[in-house]
Amino acid sequence: MDVCVLGAGVIGLTTAVTLAEAGHRVLVQTADAPEVTTSAAAGALWGPWQAEPRELISRWAADTLNVLSALADKPNAGVQLTSGIDVSNMEHEPPQWFSLLPDARPCRPDELPDGYSHGVRYTAPLVDMPTHLAYLADRLRASSGVIEYGALTSLDVPGSPVVVNCTGLGARGLAGDRELYPIRGQHVVTSNPGITEFLEVDTGDSPDLIAIYPHGDHLILGGTAEARSWNREPDIAQAQRILLRCAAVQPLVQQAQILGHRVGLRPTRPVVRLDEERTECGTRVIHNYGHGGAGVSLAWGCAKSVHDILVP
Repeated sequence: MDVCVLGAGVIGLTTAVTLAEAGHRVLVQTADAPEVTTSAAAGALWGPWQAEPRELISRWAADTLNVLSALADKPNAGVQLTSGIDVSNMEHEPPQWFSLLPDARPCRPDELPDGYSHGVRYTAPLVDMPTHLAYLADRLRASSGVIEYGALTSLDVPGSPVVVNCTGLGARGLAGDRELYPIRGQHVVTSNPGITEFLEVDTGDSPDLIAIYPHGDHLILGGTAEARSWNREPDIAQAQRILLRCAAVQPLVQQAQILGHRVGLRPTRPVVRLDEERTECGTRVIHNYGHGGAGVSLAWGCAKSVHDILVP
């Protein structure tokens, strides 16, 4: 193989698809199947919240927005263009990436939930992650890419002159990156009692998030943002609090039935790492990790940058 991609979350699979469709022979090595990665636990609405460096985030986010918007027309891709609102109790400048959304506008007073004074209405790609990860894996295999499962122990892979490190939190050990830490996210999966629009609440620095993402017959309700927690097990008491918070802003949630729980550890560092180095054995390594909660929003843009590094 020309390239070995380590990791099969949304960053790894998107990178692998991009390289394979550009003509490279790609092997993906992963410790976890795509459906049990952190990516599979995501909500996942496009919007690169709290990601740095800002000068690169806009470009990566714009590239990803374009690809995901096009995928909304593809069967089995798991992407739909969905309208909704992001609300807050505080008036503040919207993030720069809102300028990429042509229909973004301030909410009218009658569009705001009780108790909220400000908001933005817009349309963005909403991704059903288990479906989308399966789509990416199929697309990779259609381009002769290969996925192998096993423990990842080194950035040197026999037979692969180029390795792309998309291991998320795994890079803490593989790359010795002590700046990398988890932000634990928990979501509740419920039946959908008829909600068609997403709703996100700006909760500031609180670890208790409020988000409602409709995916046809089910909802993903969020959530949490617990810095430096490595706990991958669902907390049932926490799930009940998530339900109560979401029902307070959207009463229809009270009619929903719990179907399951999702927990993921967002791989977070001060800035996304996307750069190149060589190991002592001479392997060319391109790092692509540390996207925090913005992996879905940056994946295709970062994959393009990996390709540009590989083939200047």
